[in-house]
Order: sequence, then structure tokens, then C-alpha cells
Amino acid sequence: MNQIENSLKLALKDAIKKSFDLDVEDILIERPKDLSHGDYASNVAMKICKLAKSKPLDVANKILDNLDKASANIDKVEIAGPGFMNFFMSNDSLTSVITKILTEKEQYGCSDYGQGIKYNIEYVSANPTGDLHPGHARGAAMGDSISRLMKMAGYDVTREYYLNDAGNQIHNMALSLQARYLQACGIDKAMPEDGYYGPDLIAIANELHDEVNDKYVEDTKENYEFFRAYGLKKELDKLKRDLKAFNVEFDIWSSEKSLYERGLVEKALEALKANGYTYMQDGALWLKTTNFNDDKDRVLVKSDGSYTYLMPDIAYHLDKLDRGYDKLVDLFGADHHSYITRLKAAIQALGYESDKLTVDIIQMARMIKDGQEFKLSKRSGKAVSLKDLLQEAGCDAVRYFFVSRAADTQMDFDLDMATKKSNENPVYYAQYAHARMCSILRQAENIEEAKTFDLIDHEKELTLLKQLNEFTNVVVDCATTRMPHKMCNYIQKLASDFHSFYNECKVIDMDNMELTKQRIALVKACKITLGNALNSIGVSAPEKM
Repeated sequence: MNQIENSLKLALKDAIKKSFDLDVEDILIERPKDLSHGDYASNVAMKICKLAKSKPLDVANKILDNLDKASANIDKVEIAGPGFMNFFMSNDSLTSVITKILTEKEQYGCSDYGQGIKYNIEYVSANPTGDLHPGHARGAAMGDSISRLMKMAGYDVTREYYLNDAGNQIHNMALSLQARYLQACGIDKAMPEDGYYGPDLIAIANELHDEVNDKYVEDTKENYEFFRAYGLKKELDKLKRDLKAFNVEFDIWSSEKSLYERGLVEKALEALKANGYTYMQDGALWLKTTNFNDDKDRVLVKSDGSYTYLMPDIAYHLDKLDRGYDKLVDLFGADHHSYITRLKAAIQALGYESDKLTVDIIQMARMIKDGQEFKLSKRSGKAVSLKDLLQEAGCDAVRYFFVSRAADTQMDFDLDMATKKSNENPVYYAQYAHARMCSILRQAENIEEAKTFDLIDHEKELTLLKQLNEFTNVVVDCATTRMPHKMCNYIQKLASDFHSFYNECKVIDMDNMELTKQRIALVKACKITLGNALNSIGVSAPEKM
């Protein structure tokens, strides 16, 4: 909540108490779309009219009679329609945000709203068997942006990557690398069934052959284990490099293999048994997920004694809960939608409430180039990779476009639009606004900064001030809903309001130095806010373009 809204709510709460002896907490403050309706508005009179046992218009008038306008820096109040209250704020109230921004700088927009609640956010978690594709990239951009925004809102956030390094996929990767290595040695070796045909394994195999020649041509268990470990390290190193180039890093990398080594899978299984949610049938051990709204029970241990893929996932989530997180958030691809119910059922079978775990679905994105879906990659001829996207459009555009739509909606990623150097491209439009602010400030570097802002009263200036005041609210909204696309909407509006202000208000006017000083401070506040907003979604704020 920004300072203006907070002061309005406190003043209204006090007036309602005086007028009707009612304690009202849920008071909505909004910005009217029509500027003639004031700076802020509230429908509180209509919401409490039944409790107040009066008509909304009478309630509004009585609240107005007891409203301490001075405490909230209100110039005047108008009552409209059936009881809307429209507030016209004093300029001091609106311009106070400039001082706040210039004081807080990079911390502007941060708050303690989340009160240090510990969140674990897991995203990407792609198998280390090949290049990251656009689905992984969208999940990475979303997860990283959500984490940044939640940290700004005061949550204690841990970013985690779950490494599937113990399953059949890694086995197939090892066999595929072994086959490619033998081929590099001149040996006619067929690729395994369900093998990985990506060019990355060919490159790794050729690199290995250059290093060791034919050292590992023997078909032994030891050599298989070598290929497994060597391939996993190479693929993981490449994956980390690509994510770092995408401005995405993780606090923790958790290994599926380590769950077995630390006995955590067996621990989770024993906990489920002890809680009475397992049973034997047809030689297999089942989990009673139907007790928690799943459409059928799920197998944990097959009749041959091996675990299903659900069992280590349960152990992994139990391990996260044992680490003391208040809330777990998983970002899954759309193809995992059916997995959510059984995973939440398992959490409940372990003795936790269902809402301990939240799963957000990330829909796929289609790549569009020249008006057509773009599938071919210059390197592999099979699929577009994250690395291809970064080479084609750059990190900023890829990140911005991926978070500019709600995660649960499918989107088209227009590569032509992402590379345009025009206002049609939303990334360019926003970054150009920031560069323009920096250019103005460079021109004004020898001009003293204003301390008071009594001359800031142009309609475009006031619109800009109200937008700056909204930033902390937007951060909290993005964080609590885990919807970073709302920040993209804010960025576009702030950039638009600034461009509009710049076109109508002369910033540097040597014939009016006092107004110049004040407008320079306003521009600096805009630069800080826009830079913070772009950083909240992992996009750079260039000083020159």
C-alpha cells in the first residue's frame, strides 16, 4: 500500500468510527480513469450502508462531515452518483513520492509485506540430457521474475532446481554418449532405443575422443559409469551456462540421486506407511491418493521392488518441508497438469495441509518468425533452444516477452517483433524511456537538485506522480498472485506516461531554473522506478540506446 492510500484509509477508518461506531478494515481505494473524478476514489459508503443502516449517499455525507482532510493531505472531496467518494489530493501529498524515491533509490518498491514467510520456489528442473527449449525458457523467466518480486515484497525466497540425475533418462543419455564416442572412434555402434540424438552429445563425444582417444572403447560397467558421470557433468555445466546467460541463477541444486544416498526415499515411504495411507495389491505398494480427491490410487513400489517416479518426488517434497519452508511453489509445464492432484495428495498423506504446496502451470509458447511458426534451429535442425533464442533476440527481449503474458495462457513469441528497434516492441519502448531519462539527467548533471516541489502541477506531471506512487502496490500484487505479467503492464504504463510528460513539459528551461530543478528530480525518480521495475523481471535498464 502506498503512502497516499494508507493515509486515506486511516482517515476514512477514523471518520467511519466517529460517524457510525463501526470498525472497518476492508476499505478499497482506487484511481479513477477519468481525471475529473479526482485523484483517488472509494466506494466504502456503499459497502457499509447496511451496517450503518442508512442510504449510501447519507453514509458518504456523514463520513465527509467527520473526515479529517488535513491528516490525509486532501484538498477536497466530491460525492458522486449513489455514494462514491472522490478525493482530490494536495500537491504535497502527490509530490512526496519524489523525495521517497530519491531517498530509497534501488530499495524503492521493496516492503515487508511478506513478513519473512519462507518460500521455496522450484522451476525449470529440466533433465540434463540436452538443450533447454522454449518451454524451459518461459518457466525460467517466470520463476526467476516471481522470485525477484517476492523478495522485493518481503518474502524469504529460496530458488531451487531439482536435478533428475537418477532416472532412466540419465541412463539413456549415458548409452547415447557411449554410442557417439564409439562412433567418434570409428566403431560402427547403433544408437540405443529411446536415445538422445541432439548435436550436443555428438560434440561432447568428439571432445572426449580428442582428449582420451580410444581409452573407453571397452563395454564394461566401469566405462558405462564413466560415460554417465561425464555426460551428466557436461550437460549440467552447459545447462548452467545457458541459464546464467539468461540472467537466471539458483540458490540450491537438489539431486534426485542424493535422495537415495541419504535414505530420504525410504524415510518418506516409512512415513506414508506409518500414517496408514499405503496398502499392498498385486504385489505392489499403493498410496491411497483417492482419500485426497485423486481419481485413482497410485503405485509407489512396483511388484519388482523398484520405485515409481512418484516416490522420489514425494521424498523430495518432504525434504523441502523438513528444511523449514512455510510454503512450497512448483512451476510445472502444462504436460504435468494431471500430476498436481497426486502430488498434493501425497503432501496431505504425509500429514501436511494441502495448501503447503502450490503448483503453477506454465503453458508452452509458439515461436513465430515471418508470420509462421518457427521450429527449425540453425544448429540442430530439430527444435529451437534457449541458446538459439538468446542469439536471435537477446536476453532482455526473450525474458520480457516470456513474462508479458499470464503463465497459464498459451502465447506466440514473435521473433520479428522482439528484434524491432521501434515503439511497437514493448521492450524497446520501455528501455528507450529509461535511456531518455538518463540522457536528460546527463544534460542536467550540473544543475542542483530541488528539495521542494511546489511547482509540479501540470496534468501530465500529476499523472506520472500517481503512477510512481503505485509501484510498491504493483510489486506486492505481482508477488502475492505470482503474476509478473502485471509488472510488464506497469512498465508499459509508466513508460507511456513519461513519454507523454516529456512531449508536453519542457524539462530543462534555463529561463525557469526553479521549475527545471523540480522536473529534473521528477525525471530522476522516474528513472529509479523504471529501473527497479525492469530489474524486478530480470531485464536491463540501459542508459544509452
